[in-house]
Amino acid sequence: MPQNIFLKRKQDIFSKQDKSSRQHVDEKIAGLCEKINQKENYYTTSSCSGRVILIIESDKKEHGLFVKIYHDLISFEQLKKDLKNIKNKKTISFKQEPCGLHVACRTLKDAQQFLDKAKFAGWKKSGIIASNKRFVVECFSTEKLEFPIISNGKILVNDDFLKLIVKKSNENLRRSWNKIEKLRRLI
Repeated sequence: MPQNIFLKRKQDIFSKQDKSSRQHVDEKIAGLCEKINQKENYYTTSSCSGRVILIIESDKKEHGLFVKIYHDLISFEQLKKDLKNIKNKKTISFKQEPCGLHVACRTLKDAQQFLDKAKFAGWKKSGIIASNKRFVVECFSTEKLEFPIISNGKILVNDDFLKLIVKKSNENLRRSWNKIEKLRRLI
């Protein structure tokens, strides 16, 4: 892609309003994004350092599905309280999602170099999306939990299981954050 078109897209993306649910880059991945965005041949289009969500199960993506979003470590007490306060009769899922990142790259060679670094840093579920307009490296880590937790207003698991998923989710989030830092050092 010609340099001027790539730079124009890069400028355009930074002039747009943040469309994420948080309306800003979360601080655990901000340093990595800043470092990428300082590079001449790269810019980030989306990022997440990992999160835990309680979400209404639905076949379609639509507004209002998120019941609760946690962008930090969770506690058993807070999770239990939040689950008890859910009055929705639909099925609610617990999801612990890994870090994710989308990086636009000037050339296919730039994309391959970024992908190699991401995979070396542990972002195993990553690849290059290529079109006639641009090259994007999509990077995800693999730490993930997902299962139904409420059905018909009833919590489906006991406290021992909740304590286990809190422990596992927090371990997974810490692993994701370590991978973010490792990639930041490699860039």
